[in-house]
Amino acid sequence: MDLEKQTSPAATTDLRASDADRDRIADILREALAEGRLTADEHAERVEGVLAAKTVGELDAFIQDLPAAHRRRTTPAAAPNRPTVGAVPIEPDENVVAVFSSAVRKGRWRACRRIHAYAIFGSVEIDLSEALFEYQQVVIKAISVFGNVEVRVPENVSLRGTGGGVLGNFEVHTLDSDDPEAPVVYVDGWAVLGNIEGRPRRGKLVADILDRVQHKVDKSLRKHLDR
Repeated sequence: MDLEKQTSPAATTDLRASDADRDRIADILREALAEGRLTADEHAERVEGVLAAKTVGELDAFIQDLPAAHRRRTTPAAAPNRPTVGAVPIEPDENVVAVFSSAVRKGRWRACRRIHAYAIFGSVEIDLSEALFEYQQVVIKAISVFGNVEVRVPENVSLRGTGGGVLGNFEVHTLDSDDPEAPVVYVDGWAVLGNIEGRPRRGKLVADILDRVQHKVDKSLRKHLDR
């Protein structure tokens, strides 16, 4: 059956590889080098291949002769629906207010642990797609009265929402990151004859996560190319 072909493990080898996939393979190769299963030259050659690989199948080929390739992969735990007790303060670190006006937070800025957004006959835009996340958990409390609050996040974080609307709209798209250490953004709020919306901005990724992955790969390459 076609359905069986689509859902079979073999079908996943044609999937495009992500940075997280490359990082996982690079970690396995580094462990194999430390255990003496690979020589320094073999390790360097395979890591170069990992950086150039386009699909999951191409990545798996570099570890097929290693024990780690035959271990069962674990599914990362989903982000909690509520922030960890004590991780986020009760009082806001920052208020974003729009009364018969508009207010915008976007670009390269540091995301606080708690942000309160108030749109009263106005519009608030909180764009975290290029923000620096110093904390893993961020809470955005939104109140909209005849107004609009829009929250945008990178597509490699987790996103949760709790709230509702009174003759209004509250819509937050649940999002789960593959990285258990990725930031989690919680959008809480009420829309009274207004709108509150939270969703990922496609094509935007948290630079902090990508930098950490690239740093691991670069460090491994430098270590063995300098020998």
